[in-house]
Amino acid sequence: MTNISAPKMPDGEKVDFDDIYRKRQEKDLAELQALIEAHFVQRKKEEEELVALVNRIENRRAERAEQQRIRAEREKERQARLAEEKERKEQEEHRKKQDEDAKKKKALSNMSQQYGAGQKSDTRRGGKKQTEREKKKKILAERRKPLTVDHLSEDKLKEKAKELWDSLRGLESEKFDLSEKLRRQKYDINQLLCRVQDHQSAKGRGKGKMGGRLR
Repeated sequence: MTNISAPKMPDGEKVDFDDIYRKRQEKDLAELQALIEAHFVQRKKEEEELVALVNRIENRRAERAEQQRIRAEREKERQARLAEEKERKEQEEHRKKQDEDAKKKKALSNMSQQYGAGQKSDTRRGGKKQTEREKKKKILAERRKPLTVDHLSEDKLKEKAKELWDSLRGLESEKFDLSEKLRRQKYDINQLLCRVQDHQSAKGRGKGKMGGRLR
């Protein structure tokens, strides 16, 4: 081991250990005070940073709350507009439906009146059918005169045959005209019945139809 020798004291001077010890204490105390001051400075800085952080958090929280309030208010206004628009559309549809129903009722009433008038006309025609039938029978009876041709000459027979042929053609033409007239009347009545039944079906009444089609 290396021998450690005591430090040499300067010659001719007296060492003041008390002064050395005092200076050492003063130095240690100054260092301690510096550390304490640095600690408090750092602590104050940290406290200030903590306060600033808390303030930022509170500000952000307040901003989010304000943003949520604004969004909620806008959503409320949007829902109110949607509800108002929905109500307006429903009222408009209801008004249109009422107008359409009124038009359908009016059209149905007009058709019913026309149909009733047609029924009355049919009744009147039915009363006339007997008279017309009797007239036809009378006309046919007049036309069905006994045919006596034994005494006729050949020329007279030809004239008679031509007369009968012309009469037959006239009857066929008259029959065709009457058939066409009857067919047109049936067609018109069927069209009217179809229109009445269609309107009744659209109303969904389900109370039956006003008669069937004529055949």
